[in-house]
Amino acid sequence: MTRVVLVPGCLALHPRYASRVDPVADLRAACQEAVSWLGQTPEIVAGTQGQDIARALLETRTSVADHGAERSFLVVANGSACRTEKAPGYLDPRAEAFDKELGAALRGPDPEAIRAIDPVTAGELWADTTGLPALADLLEGARTVDIGYEDAPYGVQYWVARWSTP
Repeated sequence: MTRVVLVPGCLALHPRYASRVDPVADLRAACQEAVSWLGQTPEIVAGTQGQDIARALLETRTSVADHGAERSFLVVANGSACRTEKAPGYLDPRAEAFDKELGAALRGPDPEAIRAIDPVTAGELWADTTGLPALADLLEGARTVDIGYEDAPYGVQYWVARWSTP
């Protein structure tokens, strides 16, 4: 069996950006629970910023599941950053529909729909979709899905999800 986890590349998850009050406490808790479900040495699928966030999440795990020789992957991606006027990418009327489409593809899981996400539109909406093509490949034959977090704090759409595949 292969285990796959999706987390967002939210900079607030990195310890170097920690503050007295955690602005993303619920997101952080969901990420910690999900990455603890992975084995000892998951492969990271992400762009540069996502790699940094993934390593930080793995280094701060409080527990690690022992799955023997199972393979596991930690994928970093997120939806649009244009959901509100205060969002990093400002308000874009396409953002909600984009995120709805991507969310449905993740919940399916629907690898073909994930592959069909337009990278140009994603870029215009400040979505980090670098890891999505690899995620689509990993989700072929996925049997289970658990969405542990789905919200758009600060106008940025985040998901934390887990899948297992045969």
